[in-house]
Amino acid sequence: MPSSAHSFAYIRDLLFSRVAIVLDAEKDYLIESRMQPLLRKYSLEDLDALVVRLRQAAGDDLYMEVVDALTINETYFFRDPDLFETMVKVVLPNLMEARKKQRRLQIWSAACSTGQEPYSLAMKIREQLPELASWRLHLLATDVSTTCLSRAKTGAYRKHEVERGLSEQYLAQHFARNSADYELNEDIRNMVEFRQINLIGDWPDSLAPDLILMRNVLIYFNLETKKKILERARQIMAPDGFLMLGTAETTLNVDLNFERIYPGTYRLKNAGTDAPTGTGNEYRHSRY
Repeated sequence: MPSSAHSFAYIRDLLFSRVAIVLDAEKDYLIESRMQPLLRKYSLEDLDALVVRLRQAAGDDLYMEVVDALTINETYFFRDPDLFETMVKVVLPNLMEARKKQRRLQIWSAACSTGQEPYSLAMKIREQLPELASWRLHLLATDVSTTCLSRAKTGAYRKHEVERGLSEQYLAQHFARNSADYELNEDIRNMVEFRQINLIGDWPDSLAPDLILMRNVLIYFNLETKKKILERARQIMAPDGFLMLGTAETTLNVDLNFERIYPGTYRLKNAGTDAPTGTGNEYRHSRY
């Protein structure tokens, strides 16, 4: 017997209330397929039975399991390579010049999923900006999913995961083969701190990033939620800091306090006259 429309609506509302991700009714097929492992795990007949269990649970771990199952965790190493080049050849050198007296940087990789983004940046830093090894560099990676964070902390990835975005050079230099997995070397793992943060929940007071990577997550929110998140981001980030979004995302018509200086790269409009500007192609021909 097909699950009721009320049950699908309940799951959609649960996802929105917990993480502000919007699923339209047209995506009910996705709910149906993603819930099957949970139905089997708890020996539940259908989605209606799951909703009954959720109503009875009143806040236990089952809520988070549902959110985990429905959260899209698409990620891979060095996703959007040009943006990583902008990070290590334009953004970070600019910040290093501005912070050369303090020798301290905080980078926040928000919605990091299973860790490929922060680990990619850590490898890039180790390779191209080795002087940061003597700085107080805090590379914080966060996600709402405890399941994803648990995986990220291990630094272990399957063959098909390392084949997405990683060159043979990076694989040989930074990974060791461990049974069926490839495991990141400890020195790269130790560069990243993982912590759970819900972007629509509380953010720790210690967050004061010079660079925010909030890539490929805003696309899942409605306009009101995007505005709130970007407002909070500019309130905590360094006044001369940087925000990097995914290639399909923009602050245009969302938060007018940001201006794009490179593809996917933004600064506050009051960041100062010394802010780097250009088309985004200059770094390919720079001296770095």
